[in-house]
Amino acid sequence: MIRFGVLISGSGTNLQAIIDACAAGEIAGKVAVVISNKEDAFGLERARRAGIPAVHIDPKAFAGAAAYNAAVRFALQTHAVDYVVMAGYMKLLGAAVLEAYPMRVVNIHPALLPSFAGAHGIRDAFAHGVKVTGVTVHFANEIFDEGPIIAQEAVPVLEDDTIDTLEARIHEVEHRLLPAALAAIADGRVAVEGRRVRVAAR
Repeated sequence: MIRFGVLISGSGTNLQAIIDACAAGEIAGKVAVVISNKEDAFGLERARRAGIPAVHIDPKAFAGAAAYNAAVRFALQTHAVDYVVMAGYMKLLGAAVLEAYPMRVVNIHPALLPSFAGAHGIRDAFAHGVKVTGVTVHFANEIFDEGPIIAQEAVPVLEDDTIDTLEARIHEVEHRLLPAALAAIADGRVAVEGRRVRVAAR
């Protein structure tokens, strides 16, 4: 059974989707630890309610990003994590973690990469006036939102959409697409060939 370490910064709705999918047997794995850079992130409370170790690591307590990322890596390794999942983690993950988990760090982004990378994917796509945006699940590397793509799903931008209504529909897709990608990983159905990720059918 694969052990996931989930990194969060906020409310943890994608974390909850992962916890629920593991509990339902849809993912052959478990969340072994939840780590947040924000002490008040509600996702930590979601972890505690599910009996999952919840760890706050304050970036301000370290001399720099390298030391902070080393602390994150230590927490992940302490809990014997196989894969790392960034589920609304609003920090660039450093080499300490990426090198410890090569092609085993998964990120979710609320746009169709490589379009609208960065911290404001929904807002940027909406402001640009696109007719279609979506959700991307990908392996993270040292460049923000650049790693090989595991799964994508398009979300149309409706004529009467606001940012809030579009965001709600994108989150609905996230809550399906991320657990499905993690299920494929846990089943051994994911293979990385350069920039291409092949996902075998279940």
